[in-house]
Amino acid sequence: MGTRRPRDPIARLQIGIRGAVQGVGFRPFVYRLAKELALSGWVGNDNRGVTIEVEGERGVLEEFLRRVPLERPAASVITHLEHEWVAPMGATTFEIRASAAGSAKVAEMLPDLATCPACLAEVLDPRDRRHRYPFTNCTHCGPRFSIVVGLPYDRPRTTMAGFTMCPRCGGEYASPADRRFHAQPNACPDCGPRLALWDGNGEAEAVGDEALAAAAAALAAGAIVAVKGLGGFHLMTDARDEAAVTRLRERKARREKPLAVMVEGLAQASLLCEVSEDESIALASPQAPIVLLTRRPVAGLANNVAPGNPRLGVMLAATPLHHLLLRATGFPLVATSGNLSEEPICTDEREAVLRLGGIADRFLVNDRPIARHVDDSVAAVSCGRLRLVRRARGFAPRSIALPSNGRTVIAVGAHLKNAIALSVGGRAVVSQHIGDMETLEAQAAFEHVIADLVAMHDARPAAIAHDLHPDYATTRWAQRSGLPCIAVQHHHAHLASCLADNEAEGPALGVIWDGTGFGTDGTVWGGEFLLGDAASFARAAHLRPFRLPGGEAAVREPRRSALGLLVAAFGEQVLSWDDLAPIRAFGSTERTVLAAALARGTNSPWTTSAGRLFDGVAALVGLGERSAFEGQTAMALEFAVDPSVRDAYPFDGSDWGPLLAAVVEDVRRGVSPGTIAARFHNALVAGIVGVAAQVGCGTVALSGGCFQNRVLTEGAVAALTASGFTVLLHRQVPPNDGGIALGQLAVTARRLGPLELRTE
Repeated sequence: MGTRRPRDPIARLQIGIRGAVQGVGFRPFVYRLAKELALSGWVGNDNRGVTIEVEGERGVLEEFLRRVPLERPAASVITHLEHEWVAPMGATTFEIRASAAGSAKVAEMLPDLATCPACLAEVLDPRDRRHRYPFTNCTHCGPRFSIVVGLPYDRPRTTMAGFTMCPRCGGEYASPADRRFHAQPNACPDCGPRLALWDGNGEAEAVGDEALAAAAAALAAGAIVAVKGLGGFHLMTDARDEAAVTRLRERKARREKPLAVMVEGLAQASLLCEVSEDESIALASPQAPIVLLTRRPVAGLANNVAPGNPRLGVMLAATPLHHLLLRATGFPLVATSGNLSEEPICTDEREAVLRLGGIADRFLVNDRPIARHVDDSVAAVSCGRLRLVRRARGFAPRSIALPSNGRTVIAVGAHLKNAIALSVGGRAVVSQHIGDMETLEAQAAFEHVIADLVAMHDARPAAIAHDLHPDYATTRWAQRSGLPCIAVQHHHAHLASCLADNEAEGPALGVIWDGTGFGTDGTVWGGEFLLGDAASFARAAHLRPFRLPGGEAAVREPRRSALGLLVAAFGEQVLSWDDLAPIRAFGSTERTVLAAALARGTNSPWTTSAGRLFDGVAALVGLGERSAFEGQTAMALEFAVDPSVRDAYPFDGSDWGPLLAAVVEDVRRGVSPGTIAARFHNALVAGIVGVAAQVGCGTVALSGGCFQNRVLTEGAVAALTASGFTVLLHRQVPPNDGGIALGQLAVTARRLGPLELRTE
């Protein structure tokens, strides 16, 4: 006769979990796991995350504790898990408790998530009660960040509060066994939001499924339709119709900048572009970003969707509405932000009629309010993983680990590609992409995002971190705030951002290359080698300075960067070199005026900008004398690279003079742009490795907008790695100025003492 294993003593385990654990089915997951293991107790949401108290045999509790992080819902993220053994209470059942309030608000707000396969199957199933319902969702998908108005995340604190669930939706919401248990946006055709199609004046033409069919018909006829999505409006039109795309560009004032394309699924994406396995995973992920892909030679799209660009920004339909619209049209759609250039996207339908009435022919709207604007994220696969170019829908506002001194700080980011950040409980909550601070509308959106983030977390900021540049709108706002201000040098913030993004302490050699940043010496930096960490840095090396004739005008006119480089390298004799395109582009009077300005330094600031070096070389090669959008000619230089070319121009990482002389010689010899572009990129890579070897730091961090250039980045990573360096690239925020706020927080966390504030 066998012997029975003696029972473990009864114990009780208290677990606190922080992270993205609300609105993702975490509580029903815990409930089901506890039931499976015959444990008693409870689970509930609070302002910090999820709290669990579970009781049973100690060995079973240990198994429960092990399985929770291993088997958590796919959309959840656990950042902290703490547990404590407490006295048992004799509980006999397990329950899901109502959300608690009153504690510090540090729970993660979950990003909006693309439609899951289960919900899409229901939408497409004629037998299902949600057949063709555009607002279908569950705990695995749907709106989150764009509808939440308070924490903890429960339906009364969302913009769905005004929609009363019908009995069937209420039953799903109340059943722990259902995947819609506590799905806060849960709805169906009987009780949820509804579609309507409006004409250009905001008058209703159709409602419900008829509205969707009419919108699809308008798109097929070449119309521009403003479509209200998760975080705002898209302007959509037939991506095959060159005339329709031309009208959209003219009305939106977006002449040449590439437009994104939305497709039904991976099969349609593969017809337009080459799609690798990693790119397929990114496209079909719950984040569903726009992914930059290599275009196929014959893609069937209008030539003016992305003129002169071998890449195409592609995204899959991310909501049931977009899935239904793409299936109804049967062709890819341009899907660009619902705004005029340089303005925030529209989120309200009446506002959209006022602001977009001169662009859109029709408005496909709905009555679910949007709490905050959220653009589409943009990303590309580089060096084996997805790298963000714009961090918004699907990624924001997930937090990032941050060394903290316990103080709450707002970081207001940079002037371009602005995003702000808030330090809360040892985490950096980085906002969605806001945009360039060039307009009053963008500055108003910036202020709204700050107020929203602070209120959501019930934060009491101790200080504001801002860029060192005194004239940025973000700096001026910080100085008006009345709070202590900490100025952080732009490129130091880039270095600190890359370190924080990789949870690395440093020190590291930061290769920080971008267009512009105010230096500690009052000049324009942009080609920097900074040795340091979040606490401090030393300028180990930098590109040779040159003057920019016209200052900011050079950003829009690469010919000016070329002129500044040529005069610095060869003197005023270059003004007669009419065989060079950027010199030929200026009339004789302009040359005389600019030469005098360069000689006197009038409106011709010194710069070390790597971005302007790219622009100048691109102009020399004949790839553009003016730019219609930021980085256009630098991108053209990258796209021109002939990958078969292995040799490089001479470059020591600092003095670009010999490099420029070699470029001029090759241009005069008629060497192809592809060869020149390749030799230029190869030279930059060799220069980076050379400086890294001289400095001798084993870790190299690559940051700044120039490292959106895939040729430069992949070449530098390969060469540095082969030379024995550890290379850090951005993972959770972009390398461009969209990641600056994270770095500002990291610097401030190290600089902010317990008793006083110290500034540079």
